[in-house]
Amino acid sequence: MYEELQHIDKSQWKASDTILFHFTVTDTTQPYDFGFNIRNTTAYDYQNLYLFITAWYPGGTWSRDTAECILAATDGRWYGKGMGKIKDSQFVFRKGVRFRRPGNYTVGVNQAMRKELLEGISDIGIRIVKTANSPK
Repeated sequence: MYEELQHIDKSQWKASDTILFHFTVTDTTQPYDFGFNIRNTTAYDYQNLYLFITAWYPGGTWSRDTAECILAATDGRWYGKGMGKIKDSQFVFRKGVRFRRPGNYTVGVNQAMRKELLEGISDIGIRIVKTANSPK
């Protein structure tokens, strides 16, 4: 249904920089899986990435949640695919989500690593796909 990847300038993500994604929902009966696409460089200093996710819904309501994305094993091996210094990872955040109302939605993503300037994350994206084996 929707997928977008946004570049983070110089792979430096400030805690105050919210990356926004806008999409429109027309089918409220279809279940969807919601996830994140993350592209990191091998210069990223951490095994994981915490994200604050804020969603704004039609009608003026909103919600906030936190997600943890594990990018590397404890021995330092990257889980993401890719050659060289760039690694791409996909994470499922919620399965079987049904949007309650048709209309325009916005999702904001912030890094939540307790560091003002996080280096090594070059792109962040969201992916919303129809749930596999759903009746529609």
